[in-house]
Amino acid sequence: MQQDPASSQPPHRHRIDVMGERIISQVAEWLEHERTKRQNRKSQRAHGSRRKHHKDDAEGSSSQETARTRRFSLDSQSSEVSLDRLQKIIDDSMSSLGLNAIPHHSPRSGKKSQRRRSIALHRIASSDTEFHDGDVLVPGCDGVLDNSKTLSYTGGNAADGEVASTSKHREEKERKAWLTFKSEIIRLTHTLRLKGWRRVPLDSGDAISVERLSGALTNAVYVVTPPEDMMGKAEGGKKNPAKLLLRVYGPQAEHIIDRENELSVLRRLARKKIGPRLLGTFANGRFEQFLNAITLTAEDLRDSDTSKQIAKRIRELHDGIELLEDEKDHGPAVLKNWDHWLSRVSQAISFLDAKMLAGDLGPVMNAADAWKQRGLVCGTDWPTFKAMFDRYRQYVFDRYGGSKVVRENLVFCHNDTQYGNILRIRPDDKKSPLMQPNYEHKQLVVIDFEYAAANVRGYEFANHFSEWCYDYHDEAASFACNVNKYPTPEEQDRLIKSYVNHRPEHRHPGASTPVLTPLATPTMGPSTPSPGPSIPGSSSSIVEFMLDARVPPGGWKEEEQRREEQVEEQVKSLIEETRLWRPICSAMWVAWGIMQAKIPGFDPEETPKGAEGDQPGAVMPLEEEEEGDPHGFDYLGYAQERAMFFWGDCVTSGLIKLEDLPEAVRNNIKLAQR
Repeated sequence: MQQDPASSQPPHRHRIDVMGERIISQVAEWLEHERTKRQNRKSQRAHGSRRKHHKDDAEGSSSQETARTRRFSLDSQSSEVSLDRLQKIIDDSMSSLGLNAIPHHSPRSGKKSQRRRSIALHRIASSDTEFHDGDVLVPGCDGVLDNSKTLSYTGGNAADGEVASTSKHREEKERKAWLTFKSEIIRLTHTLRLKGWRRVPLDSGDAISVERLSGALTNAVYVVTPPEDMMGKAEGGKKNPAKLLLRVYGPQAEHIIDRENELSVLRRLARKKIGPRLLGTFANGRFEQFLNAITLTAEDLRDSDTSKQIAKRIRELHDGIELLEDEKDHGPAVLKNWDHWLSRVSQAISFLDAKMLAGDLGPVMNAADAWKQRGLVCGTDWPTFKAMFDRYRQYVFDRYGGSKVVRENLVFCHNDTQYGNILRIRPDDKKSPLMQPNYEHKQLVVIDFEYAAANVRGYEFANHFSEWCYDYHDEAASFACNVNKYPTPEEQDRLIKSYVNHRPEHRHPGASTPVLTPLATPTMGPSTPSPGPSIPGSSSSIVEFMLDARVPPGGWKEEEQRREEQVEEQVKSLIEETRLWRPICSAMWVAWGIMQAKIPGFDPEETPKGAEGDQPGAVMPLEEEEEGDPHGFDYLGYAQERAMFFWGDCVTSGLIKLEDLPEAVRNNIKLAQR
C-alpha cells in the first residue's frame, strides 16, 4: 500500500508547516490593518487640508500645508514601498507552502496575542543585518536625503539653546539648513526602523549631532550621534540608539558606482562578518554600523607594524571571499570599469582638450579653475593617451600569455586601500582578543567597498602602494601625487612577505597560496605568448607537519631553507606583477577623476556620440557657465597627476621614449625609481 506523503513527514516538519501558516496569517492580518489605517489617515489629511484652505486665506497657510505635505511624503512613500515588499513576501511564502489562500488564524488570548504579533513583526524588520536562508536582510526605502546645503564640515552639533551674538544672516541660514538636514535624518531612521532610533522624537533635530568626516572623496560621510540624554544605560529593556555612520552618495558617483552591485558585495561580506554592518539603505545613501575606531593617516601606512597588519587583512579578504564564475568571466574589474566609463570620459576630456587647444578658457576665478593653467589634462590629447592605454593593455595580456591565464589569477580585491578607508578599532576592554599579538592585526577594518571586485593580486598592491604617494588632508595640494613617497623596495618586500606568510583562519575552498612563476620578458616588437603567472596550489611549512612525520631528506634545516626560498620567489613574482599593473591602475584613476569633475559648460546629456564617443560635448553659453567648487577636491588636478605617473611607467616599460613625449609631459613626468 502506498503511504500518504503528508503522513510520512516527520512530526517536526509538520509543526514547521503549521507555524509557517500561522505566521502568514498573522502578518497578513497586520498588513490589512495597516493599509486600512493608512487609507483613513490619508482621507483625514485630505479633509483637514480642504477645511484649512477655506478657513485661512492668509498666504502663510499654503506654505505651512506644503511643509506638512513634505514632512509626510517621505514616511508615506517609503511605508507604501515597505508594505508592497511585505505583500510579495507573503505571496512567495504561500506559494512555497502550497497555499492558494491566506490561512485563517484565531488568536488565543486577544490583546496578549496581538502584542506578540507586533513584537514578531519588529523582529523581522530589524536593521541589524539579519540573515534568512543564508542571505542578508537589510531594510531599504526610496527616500532621498538632500545634503547639498550642508556640505561644510561644521554646523551639525547639537544646539546649546543659544545663538551667538556675532551670528549673522549667513550663519543663521546655515544653522537652519543643518536643522532641516538632521530632522530628515531622524525621519529616515524611523522609516528604516533602525534599532533604538524610533525613540528619538521626530522634532528633535536640534538635539542630535551630525559631524561630517573628511577624507571621503566619492561620498559625504557623517557620524550621527543621538541626544546626550539617551547615551546612558537603557532602562526597561528598551535599547537606546547607537551612533550611526551615514553615507550620502556624491552627485557624480551615479555614473561611476554600480550601487546594486555594491550592496550585493556588502551582503556577501556580511555573511563572513567582514567590515561594518549595513543597517539600512535609501535612494541616495545608507546607514552603517559606527565603529569606535580612528582612521589611519598617510604616515600610518609607512609604519612597519601597521604595514604588516594591512597585508594580513588584505590576504584575509582575498582568501575569504570566493569569486563567482560570472565575475571571473568578466575579467579584471579595472578594465571593466575603464570600458564602462570610456564613452563619458571621452566626451568630457575631448571637450576640455578642445577648449585648451583653442585657447577658449575664460578667466581663472578660483582654485577649481586651476586646470586652465596646467595644460592638457592627460598631458597629450585624448586620442594619444587612449592609444597608449590600449597598447599597454595588450602588453599586459601578452606578458601573461592570454586572458585565460589572467582569469586564473583573479581574486576578490578591495581596489581602494587608501589610508582613509582603513580604520583601527579601539577596544574598550583591555582583555579583548584584539589585544592579543596573534589577533592584533584584526584591529584594522577596511571600509568602503564601492570598487571591490575581481582583480589580480598585483593590481591590489599597485593601488595600495600608489596611495602612499597621497595626502588627501594636505591643504595646499590634496590632489598631488608625490612619487618620492612611493614605498622603497624594502618596504614593498616587507608588506608582500607578510601577505605571503599569513595563513587566514577562514578561507574559501578555492583559496590558495600565490605561487607565481616569473612573467615573460618584455619585448618591444610583436609579443610572444609566455607561460605567465600561475597558481598551482598551496605551499607547505614545517609547522604544518604532523609530529610523527618523517624527517625530510637533508633534515628540517634544509626544509626550512627551501621554504624561505619559495617565499622569496613568491614575493619577487608579486612585486613584478605589481609593477606591471601600476600604469593600468593610474589610467583608471585618471578616468575616475575626469568622471568626478564638475566641468563648467559641459553637458554630457547633449553630447553627440561618434563611433567611440570622442566628439566634444555641447557647450553652454559662456554667461550661463557655472563656477566650479572653490573648496572642493581638485579632480582634474588629480587626473593630471595620475596621467604623469602613467606616462612615467610607460617610459620605464620601454613602450615610449621620453624624448617622444610633448615638452609639457617631459617637464612634469613622474618616475618612481623603485
